[in-house]
Amino acid sequence: QVQLVESGGGVVQPGGSLRLSCAASGFTFSSAAMSWHRQAPGKERELVAQISSVGGSTMYEDSVKGRFTVSRDNAKNTLYLQMSSLKPEETAVYYCAKVRGGYRWFTRDYEYWGQGTQVTVSS
Repeated sequence: QVQLVESGGGVVQPGGSLRLSCAASGFTFSSAAMSWHRQAPGKERELVAQISSVGGSTMYEDSVKGRFTVSRDNAKNTLYLQMSSLKPEETAVYYCAKVRGGYRWFTRDYEYWGQGTQVTVSS
């Protein structure tokens, strides 16, 4: 069965950095576009970044451009999100998700989700 397991969350000070990982199994990772999302308390879940199957194309939510970098290692079946200059308002649960198969890499339609990892930005 498909599994997406996030890790790397924690508490970081404002302005700090953190790298999240998402270990994937149960499907052909190298053929799948992948994404990161976040959900802050009391808010809707939002797309943070998305990456094509071979990593050649990426897209970001406007507020994270220049600070976050999505990448992947298809040999390790792992997705990453490098976050820097973190802000308190970015405190949220961060999720990875698989873009639905058969669609273009930038499609905002997701068929599998991880359980999430908590990121807290606080001094």
